[in-house]
Amino acid sequence: MLKVNIQKINEYAKLPKRMTEHAAGYDLYSCNEEDMVIRSGEVALIPTGIAISLPVGYEAQIRPRSGLAIKHQIGVLNSPGTIDADYRGEIKVILFNFGKTDFIISIHTRIAQMVVSRHESIDFIITDNLDETDRGSGGFGHTKH
Repeated sequence: MLKVNIQKINEYAKLPKRMTEHAAGYDLYSCNEEDMVIRSGEVALIPTGIAISLPVGYEAQIRPRSGLAIKHQIGVLNSPGTIDADYRGEIKVILFNFGKTDFIISIHTRIAQMVVSRHESIDFIITDNLDETDRGSGGFGHTKH
């Protein structure tokens, strides 16, 4: 099990939580002292009140919650947002209201989910030719399956 240090920046912060035993994502909770409103068509930066220290070679991805998306048309605008291993500031989530009605965020509203993943450092090598594949340079909508 990966050990990740976490800090409560705000005394009202709630720690991320997996809602089922095999869930990949940990729900993130809002840490606002009074209700916040995201009006239809607007964006809001929502504090979580926490900061984390990831080991080198890991990132945390901030993703939308499917329940908020289907029930309230609330999404994470820069999905997935990335928390790098060297970032030590408060995790904040950029939410967008795609719906037709305002959305109220009370304290400890589950606003997003966080998935921690390994990643590799890359050494790019300049070349004149790439290996051949069946797809080749076919772009968006190219595959017929």
